[in-house]
Amino acid sequence: MYQRALEEMRSVEILPHFTEMAAGSALIQSGKTRVLCTASVQEGVPPFLKGTGRGWLTAEYAMLPGATPSRKARDGVKKDGRNVEIGRLIGRSLRAACDLTRLGERTIYIDCDVLQADGGTRTAAITGGFVALVLAVEKLLREGVIQDSPVIRQVAAVSAGIVEQQCALDLEYAQDSRAQADVNIVMAREKGELGFVEVQGTGERRPFRRKELDTLLALAENGILQLMEKQLSALGDASELIGKKPKLALASNNFGKIKELRSLLKERFDVYSMREMGVEMEVEENGETFEENALLKAQALTQATGCAALADDSGLIVDALDGRPGVHSARYCGVHGDDEANNRLLLRELADTPAPRTARYACAIALTRPGRKPLVAYGACEGEILKDYRGEGGFGYDPLFLSRDLNLTFAEADEAAKNRVSHRARAIQALLEQLEEENG
Repeated sequence: MYQRALEEMRSVEILPHFTEMAAGSALIQSGKTRVLCTASVQEGVPPFLKGTGRGWLTAEYAMLPGATPSRKARDGVKKDGRNVEIGRLIGRSLRAACDLTRLGERTIYIDCDVLQADGGTRTAAITGGFVALVLAVEKLLREGVIQDSPVIRQVAAVSAGIVEQQCALDLEYAQDSRAQADVNIVMAREKGELGFVEVQGTGERRPFRRKELDTLLALAENGILQLMEKQLSALGDASELIGKKPKLALASNNFGKIKELRSLLKERFDVYSMREMGVEMEVEENGETFEENALLKAQALTQATGCAALADDSGLIVDALDGRPGVHSARYCGVHGDDEANNRLLLRELADTPAPRTARYACAIALTRPGRKPLVAYGACEGEILKDYRGEGGFGYDPLFLSRDLNLTFAEADEAAKNRVSHRARAIQALLEQLEEENG
């Protein structure tokens, strides 16, 4: 009866930058359905988010008077209940695409106006609204308003239904008006995997069975994959902002430490040194513990850069010296960062201490992010202090610290071996475990 096969999508076209004034815009055409989607950004958030550092995204949907053969009146003081419900669906769907802590206390408004309706207007609004959202984010990044893309996953939507006892994809009005069942499916893609954001299903003329629902969901998944390719094509280079790793500023200019942390964190963050971020600052490390000092440095760097920051405070704890040098490890000799002088002083103070001179490297890592609570993790590795230097690598006390795990000094161990057992590696691993728990 229909020119399209039941599993076939209507012809879809997404025209980006359709208007010039909004931060982002797109016109989506799906068959005869046409929806104009715009994204506008305003400073400030609703009262329940004030002071949290988090942003917000909301949406409004309207069908223009000439969108259907019979004129539809514009919304007045009392808004059309259907329009409000669809606007909420669009907002929920696009919030599922975002980590709004990266937006700061700003609100993105997605406005979806149906210019012409022939079925599937709400799903087209979600699909086109996502393109407008990404283009608005691109503008914010280009202007330096935000540091990281809040768009962490791709979202699109499509309808499916049962028409004359057959499952069909992407219903146009002639099908939708006669459907025995109607389902709207919103899906998100993250790291190549699809998941459901929302499924709205209604038995219009009869209940639909589980087997039919499974068929409809399979049809929808195939259709959404096609729509996502259309979105990426419309976005061009801006598509690189979807799922882009957030920036992480390291509170250090120590090359060895930066190299180690970059290696350990590269899968989760786009790591920059303070120099690369254009930041020059010295934070007074007046905390009494490694944890306090790490948190002081990370918070100061997040405030300076507007992005996530990671700082560590680490040092050597020697049992025979009652825990010294501890938080003063880098300036043990009185001069910050003079590794050779620090090592000489350590050997002098331990000259009369018999082996094994037990010690441990300890590290506290603090991660601070706009709009989120700080995370702090601790790691330690056991060993002993030798009487003579061994090895040419590493930094700090590495030539004197014999690792119990490796039976090598950290200056003798290669980078991979050291990263497996080091205090910093263990603190990072503990931090990554906290991040995994946070993400559920």
